[in-house]
Amino acid sequence: MHVVSVVSTKGGVGKTTVAANLGGLLADAGLRVLLLDLDSQPTLSSYYSLSQKAQAGAYELIALNLTIPERIISRTAVVGLDLIFSNDDQGRLSTLLLHAPDGRLRLHNLLNDLHLNYDLLLIDTQGARSVLLEMAILASDLALSPITPEMLAAREMRRGTLKLLSELEPFRHLGIDPPPLRLLLNQVNVNRLDTRMIIRSLRENFPEATKISVLDTVIPDRVAYLNAASLGLPVHRIDARPSSKRRRSQSALEIMQALAIELFPEWREAISSVMRCAEPR
Repeated sequence: MHVVSVVSTKGGVGKTTVAANLGGLLADAGLRVLLLDLDSQPTLSSYYSLSQKAQAGAYELIALNLTIPERIISRTAVVGLDLIFSNDDQGRLSTLLLHAPDGRLRLHNLLNDLHLNYDLLLIDTQGARSVLLEMAILASDLALSPITPEMLAAREMRRGTLKLLSELEPFRHLGIDPPPLRLLLNQVNVNRLDTRMIIRSLRENFPEATKISVLDTVIPDRVAYLNAASLGLPVHRIDARPSSKRRRSQSALEIMQALAIELFPEWREAISSVMRCAEPR
């Protein structure tokens, strides 16, 4: 099972939107995907309607080590896409984990009880530094960080996310390597000069084939993503028209497929098979 955490120490960069749409696309590709919402503001938990809601959620998983699927895993309306919803609105988990001997390793130690049923665990995290964020990163084999092409966002990424990853390096002595970080340019308006300058600077600073690199895929600032969230659907289902001479920009389906293939090349065939049949049913 792949474990990917969607991370940023800055809020408002689109973590939840990326997690929801990436998970929805991969589920439509026939993969078994589990979403874990660790944000105390549970936007991901309410993105999709549920066909079956569990009694418990993320709090019981982390605080009580509860891993019985029937108790903690809810089914979404997207076939193949399941959810462990956030139910820690008072922020009790952070306090608990700060004082627990295995706090930052709690999720890492629980994964063996979850991995048999899923191809991918996709974790949505808080938009601020916290022990929960550190725990999610240490449980992951890849960290995906959306970044908006703004100077302040780029500075915060260096001050926050990159500094956090460097401070997790000592866990290597316990046999746990902090995961590679992939930066995803999100909410991009390529017509702005400052946007193009920031993108070029990021790519120059983080070249390919390094532990920190910028993905080739760029997610544009487009109303389809807002509409999809309002409808509670993966964006590729409402914007699946292929690019053409009349329509030069890629559809959301093409963009999400490119992102998924870049992250998971071993699933290329399944991902590429998601076509117009993935529109609303």
